[in-house]
Amino acid sequence: MSEKLFLFDFDGVLVDSLEVYERRVKICLEKIGSPIIRSREDFLALFEDNFYEGIVKKGIDLAAFMNASRSIPTKDDYDQMAPFTPIFPVLQELQKHNTLTVISSNISKVIHAILSRYGFNGCFRDVLGADYGFSKEEKILHAMNSFQMEKERTFYVGDTIGDIKEARLAGVKTVAVTWGWHTKERLETVSPDYLIETPNDLLKI
Repeated sequence: MSEKLFLFDFDGVLVDSLEVYERRVKICLEKIGSPIIRSREDFLALFEDNFYEGIVKKGIDLAAFMNASRSIPTKDDYDQMAPFTPIFPVLQELQKHNTLTVISSNISKVIHAILSRYGFNGCFRDVLGADYGFSKEEKILHAMNSFQMEKERTFYVGDTIGDIKEARLAGVKTVAVTWGWHTKERLETVSPDYLIETPNDLLKI
């Protein structure tokens, strides 16, 4: 069996964090005087492309947004995020013969803390969060270079249209999961290479 590189989004794929993430983003935007999110749909629409590019297009000062984000304590977030437990045995099986990495718009410190809390940390070789860079496309390319993996054997696993678009720009295989933030119908509009409904489906790739 040829080794593959599986790159996982964090929020919506590994953990159920929609309420937490939406609340943090709203607080940050209010802190900088730009409360652009009026509804859940407003929030989810920001993930139809790269999240950070999306808020800049809405007129948000990215530096001010990031400064506001750093001023908000993250400790409470850990208690309010729940792992998608069915994915854990799948990760354990996948990492036996493949390389697994997390690529996310979230902060690496938060990701490491949650992975450690729920025992996922031993499954992943690296974590590339927003502190590494805002572009998932660039982080995907970095991971491929770091692990010397060809595009044809690299798979990005995400739950939003934006995830699929960025992975496609990087030239890798795209895997959309239906248990995350964007609905199956929404994900179908960008025709991912794989559209899966259970974590076990990852073992068939």
